[in-house]
Amino acid sequence: MSNPMTEALVTLGRAYVRRAPGTLFKSALAARFLNPRLRDQPRRRVVDVEFGARFAVDTQDLIQRYLYLFGGWEPNMTRWLKSRLGAGDVFVDVGANIGVFAVLGSRLVGDKGRVVAVEASPTFHRRLSRNAGLNGCDNIRAVNAAVSDSRKKLTFVLASSQNMGANSIVPYEGPAESTFEMEAVPLPELLEADELARARVIKIDVEGAEGGVVRGLKGVLDQLRPDVEIAVEVTPERMAQLGDSADELLATLRDHGFHAYRLGNDYAPGGYPWSMRHPVAPVRWRGPVVGETELVFSRVDAEELA
Repeated sequence: MSNPMTEALVTLGRAYVRRAPGTLFKSALAARFLNPRLRDQPRRRVVDVEFGARFAVDTQDLIQRYLYLFGGWEPNMTRWLKSRLGAGDVFVDVGANIGVFAVLGSRLVGDKGRVVAVEASPTFHRRLSRNAGLNGCDNIRAVNAAVSDSRKKLTFVLASSQNMGANSIVPYEGPAESTFEMEAVPLPELLEADELARARVIKIDVEGAEGGVVRGLKGVLDQLRPDVEIAVEVTPERMAQLGDSADELLATLRDHGFHAYRLGNDYAPGGYPWSMRHPVAPVRWRGPVVGETELVFSRVDAEELA
């Protein structure tokens, strides 16, 4: 049973973390008290986020908890998308989760643009559609499908509802929170011809299955607009369990004229009060990928994607 005094402290603490100027004591407050409390004693709310949208959240889940507590998710990715997407563009979001970046993209591309939000989980697809509706995003086409390099049936496993974005096809031997099957198709088959031709950013976050998604794009990479950029969360260990490699993924994109840039991500709750206010740009990446890394691939040849 929740304690009214503790609940009041959570509400006040959240308000301080989100609204007060500066970062004094915010790191410790978020990491030691608010984050575990909201995880273990979840709240279900409709909340505003930093770019002006509204989301229905359940704070048991990591992404939704950060939206509630900090008002944002992946501030560096948010900053970068704001610098890339403009009126009339198409944004393709593969692994769209509850629609955080799809809704952001919807606002950035405007009435003449389009967002294609692809999500394999039927549960998240419903939440994505709900959040699109909450924000009046008529330019989002939400697709409940999986993406790979060929047509096949895939089995997804969720290990814990405390990170519901971790639905993955990577083999898992432990106790599963849930499983589901979904038909997968190559991304070019999911996109309309106009969507493929106008795609400014393609974002891929598929928990280890990124090798298949990029391989499925291989035949159309040279047909995309010259300024297209592709953001991929690369997870070498998970990829290896599926018989893929980060080196192959990097080579495929490099062979089609793309340079790799690393976009920093720190998911520790103690770091979010600072990073929400000080997002950074992607920087040139020349080394091997040895751990989970957010990479942006661009035909721009520079040290930083400003």
